[in-house]
Amino acid sequence: MPNATFIPTFDVTAEASRAGRFPGRRTVPVVDNRRLSDGIYRLTFRDSYIAGHAKPAQFVDLYSADPTRLMPRPFGVSEVEGDDVSLIFAVVGKGTEEFSRLAAGDTVDVMGPLGRGFDMKAAANYVLVAGGLGVPPLLYAAQKLALRDDATATAAFGYRDERFADELVAKYAEHVESITNAQGNVVDLLDSIEDSLVNGELPPVILSCGPMPMMRAVASWAVARDIPCQLSLEARMGCGYGTCYVCVVDTAEGRQKVCVAGPVFTPEQLGWDK
Repeated sequence: MPNATFIPTFDVTAEASRAGRFPGRRTVPVVDNRRLSDGIYRLTFRDSYIAGHAKPAQFVDLYSADPTRLMPRPFGVSEVEGDDVSLIFAVVGKGTEEFSRLAAGDTVDVMGPLGRGFDMKAAANYVLVAGGLGVPPLLYAAQKLALRDDATATAAFGYRDERFADELVAKYAEHVESITNAQGNVVDLLDSIEDSLVNGELPPVILSCGPMPMMRAVASWAVARDIPCQLSLEARMGCGYGTCYVCVVDTAEGRQKVCVAGPVFTPEQLGWDK
């Protein structure tokens, strides 16, 4: 059933752009929704503003059609094709279950892009280290890096079992490595490719997203080898733009809101470089 809970009487994006403002919540058309593996979906909607402005590791808020679910759900942008924006998510509750049932022709309310993305200005071999549903922002990073002549991408993905994103990232990354829980973890994977990373033509830079314990381990691995590292934190968010204080995290400079100060932080900013 189409989401018709918030249909603006004017073009939110056009009016905001004319005023030099960031566009707020708006209703957009769903163009595709498909199951990638058990409980994991890729939802695609059309929004020219997000498509034209989103940076890897920035996220989008999706709003439920159920008025009792007031807070949006944040999802990292995974791919952009023209004006079409894709998000990959797991069904973990009633909100995400609702989004999994959306189909082409439905609508959904969105806001974004939000947050601070990866810094990818340096010429480097970007090592994209993801665990589970940390894949989406790194998939989008690989897509952006594929357009450059001064950078390469090496994907290092860890999965619980099914390798649902290897084919997706292979369209963009020069090298794709992955591991399942039965074989080990992403640090084991990094150990196995360390020589090729540190002795490659371009210096390595690690971009990572996934469960907090995984990213702490990745940060420790990178710091021990003096490899620059950026971490996109996964956090429970209420608003997504800094008003509710739900997503605060401890940093070297005190508690900060992931949705505004991040989601991208360095090990040094988080105090994980010791």
